[in-house]
Amino acid sequence: MGDHTNEEYDDERTPPRRKRAKKVEDAEEKLRLIEEKHIRKRTARINDDFENGAGWTSSTASTASNGTSESESDNLSEEDILTKDTVYEDFEPKFDLMKSMLKSKKMGKEGDNRDVVTNMDKEVNLMNKRRKTGNESELVKIRGGNCLTMINNKNNDIKNNNIDGPLFKDLGGMSKVLEELKYDLIVPFYNPCMPRNFGVKPMSGILLHGPPGCGKTKLANAIANEAGVPFYKICATELVSGISGTSEENIRELFSQAHKTAPSIVFIDEIDAIATKRDISNRVMEQRIVLQLMSCMDESSRIVKSINGSGTAENYDCMPSYVLVIGATNRPDSIDPALRRPGRFDREIYIGVPNESARVDILSVIVQNSKIEGAFDLLKIAKFTAGFVGADLEALANKAGYLAMNRSTCRLRSEVSTKSVEGEHVEEWWRQCWPPEEIKKSGITMADFEEAAKMVQPSLTREGFSTIPNVKWEDVGGLQLLRDVFEQEIICRIKHAEDCEEYGLDLEPGILLYGPPGCGKTLIAKAVASEAGANFIYIKGPELLSKYVGESELAVRTLFRRARTCAPCILFFDEVDTLTTRRGQEGGGVVEQLLGQLLIELDGADQRKGVYVIGATNRPEVMDNALLRPGRFGIPLYVPLPSPYERGLILTALGRKKRIDANVDLVAIGSDSACKNFSGADLSALMNGAAMAALRDKWNSRNEISDAAPGTIKEIHFKQALEKISPSVSDAQIRCYELLSKSFKAA
Repeated sequence: MGDHTNEEYDDERTPPRRKRAKKVEDAEEKLRLIEEKHIRKRTARINDDFENGAGWTSSTASTASNGTSESESDNLSEEDILTKDTVYEDFEPKFDLMKSMLKSKKMGKEGDNRDVVTNMDKEVNLMNKRRKTGNESELVKIRGGNCLTMINNKNNDIKNNNIDGPLFKDLGGMSKVLEELKYDLIVPFYNPCMPRNFGVKPMSGILLHGPPGCGKTKLANAIANEAGVPFYKICATELVSGISGTSEENIRELFSQAHKTAPSIVFIDEIDAIATKRDISNRVMEQRIVLQLMSCMDESSRIVKSINGSGTAENYDCMPSYVLVIGATNRPDSIDPALRRPGRFDREIYIGVPNESARVDILSVIVQNSKIEGAFDLLKIAKFTAGFVGADLEALANKAGYLAMNRSTCRLRSEVSTKSVEGEHVEEWWRQCWPPEEIKKSGITMADFEEAAKMVQPSLTREGFSTIPNVKWEDVGGLQLLRDVFEQEIICRIKHAEDCEEYGLDLEPGILLYGPPGCGKTLIAKAVASEAGANFIYIKGPELLSKYVGESELAVRTLFRRARTCAPCILFFDEVDTLTTRRGQEGGGVVEQLLGQLLIELDGADQRKGVYVIGATNRPEVMDNALLRPGRFGIPLYVPLPSPYERGLILTALGRKKRIDANVDLVAIGSDSACKNFSGADLSALMNGAAMAALRDKWNSRNEISDAAPGTIKEIHFKQALEKISPSVSDAQIRCYELLSKSFKAA
């Protein structure tokens, strides 16, 4: 029968699910037999020790306490020993084979230099204890093989700077946030009776959110150092375990350790990994972790009785067993709303991308420990580092230091190379040890920072943002009327934001640029972002479209969320007509859903605070009318073809980086009738065509002797290029755009 059963499961017709189930059952049965065998050996060894007079073990002592006599224990048979009452109560082993195998497989080989401390029913591994003067730091091992860093700040002497780690004075660009924390958090830590006197509850949790590298972790460390309390720091992923129930146990163990040293601070970095919204989480384990975290946070400010054990209210400690929880994330929208209510994370602090003045403050803190040489302008550095967060500015200073160090090395190398050691030339210069006084002669210059800024990539560019374009109004050429509108509606609002708030200007305008192709709409948007010093996000309309349901709307939400993160920011939608065609047309379901999401994001002054939207299209007639009302793309601006004089200005701007002959009059060429109806793109093609003609002449006359200065673009080259280029916009198209412009003005 058993063989038949095995054949049945080995049959090819047997479903794979039944085969897998059979294998699992066989493995569990095998593991059960191994465990029973181990229990038999354990029980037999205990009996042998008892008969030989080895003394009472903890298991036999438990048996005696339950009324089992020595003679009764001797007369037990093996079958009686394996019963539930005798094995699992009287002789319950302290070693669990299954758990041990799972833990050893998960943890791998651990170092042998760890002290294992057994305390009744739980084990706490204390690894690599580090004792420091005035500061005690230790790595506490929690279940699952992960380490929790505990820093004891109680003995810190802030007045004498006897402290490891940052303080508030070491943080730049967040003075307003620090001032609030001093009043609401640090003062109650040093005056625990103050909250009780005024009948207020201490702050239970702080949620720090912002883009990566903006200083969330550094701020949490500074809070702990200023408060002078133990600081428990852990990454959220270190709390997660593959064994069921271990993740919740890790969270309980974390808060248990914090309560033992209360008042203390628990810092959970990347908390969104364990606190995702339960309605979008499909795994039960993730939901249990969120519930366990909420339960522990509810107990973080519990009141404990004083040592004398009295239960009267007067004898409660002024500072309770208080544990402040600080969470850090760059995805606050993914955190469960139940954690963001008062009593848990009741204070949310947004740390955004620093503006120009904040970057000056951050740089002033960073360069304190650097050796600066010569004239140094922090404001100038802040101007060409728009979009840099704190981590980027530190990387910038570090790179500038390396450039200065390499320059000093080159100088010392040149000095050493001229000398000789014992008659031999020194070749391995990198092994030379130079005197410290020679090394100290050089420092970091302003030029080092300017060169380093070209090498350091801001974090925002890795997140999909564009750096601020290096385009000025002079590069656009002409269009003075458009320049005045942008100066008033966007540039002045960004540069004088406080004045706008004073007069109640809380609606960021949206501007729609329309006109013939190639007339410079994209270049204008880049020039506006550069003049305003705002972050710039460039989106091509079709990039947001997706064939999957809901992905296009998600892309729009993500786009505006990122823009709010780095406000002030300019969102530029190129070819916006592909996203905003009129609703009600056949086959436009995907575009209609995306358009609805775009309208929602454009509405509301609070959601769009600091986010300015510019759209560009050459087909404004197909756009939905709902987008053209005030508050969305409410300011339509017609970008016409350049006038003859403006064509000359555009050619002059394009020729700045070209080797133009001194006898060439670019304004006269632009005013020529041959350039009639030329757009900015046509003029750019004209300039490149002239440069190519000059290059061909150089190749053809390479072996000939010529008195003319080589390598310049002459007027003859422009005439040759004009013969091959024609206007890209016809007279009929120009009349259509002029009619559209009149209709927009009439509306």
